[in-house]
Amino acid sequence: MDKAKKLILNLKLFFSYRELLLNLARREITQRYKQSILGYFWVILNPLFQLLVLSFVFSTIFRVSSFSVPYIVFLMVGLLPWNFFSSSLSSASNALVGNSSLITKIYFPREILVYGTILAKIVDFLYSCLVLIPFFLYFHIILNWQVLWVIPIFIIQLIFTAALSLLISSFNLFYRDIQYLLNLIISLWFYLTPVLYPVEQFPEKYRFIFSLNPMSVIINAYRQTVLGGGPPNLNSLGIAALTSIIFFLVAYLIFKKSEGQFADYV
Repeated sequence: MDKAKKLILNLKLFFSYRELLLNLARREITQRYKQSILGYFWVILNPLFQLLVLSFVFSTIFRVSSFSVPYIVFLMVGLLPWNFFSSSLSSASNALVGNSSLITKIYFPREILVYGTILAKIVDFLYSCLVLIPFFLYFHIILNWQVLWVIPIFIIQLIFTAALSLLISSFNLFYRDIQYLLNLIISLWFYLTPVLYPVEQFPEKYRFIFSLNPMSVIINAYRQTVLGGGPPNLNSLGIAALTSIIFFLVAYLIFKKSEGQFADYV
């Protein structure tokens, strides 16, 4: 009961610092492409080039089948959410280390630093989704009202991403090897998530891996909704939602418990 009250108080305190959150997100967005000629247009160009290269390699050379839709569209619907997830984790790993001056000088809820990086990545994600429009028009892919399932799916992904980001940012402050280990983990995780291939093409005896991987459920849910024109697997999505919420609460409590030591390690 005491933990529940403490959690509510922390949420109220966090809400009072919402302007700081927005300013941190705005700062990250503006500084990233400062003195860049193309500026924020890189948010669209980067996933576009990545998409074209991966599509050529896996559809032409390795001949991965995407069944009812063109492979480049199949890839795109999985790749964009994955890029949001991986870039959020990478940025969050340095959210505390890179803001040492703020941590040592003034008090505010430290999780704002993590959420600020994620908020900036949400903006990137929304802009990168513009890549979908010309391909959907070219391949005559029609969306129906079921596409609204994208909203709860994204919320579930956001909760899971925030939970993992809180843990990574705090652990990296204490053990700087985490940021290097993270690159390896993300690379392995990418290939164990059905971003490049349909689940059906993965050996059946190893498919249990996907049930243990929340990102597999989320990526498949996006495809079932956007490309399949129907609702996602509600049982799998419900489990993913419950797991993400529990994981977030645990990660948040661990983060807040170690928060008092942050100033000693920056």
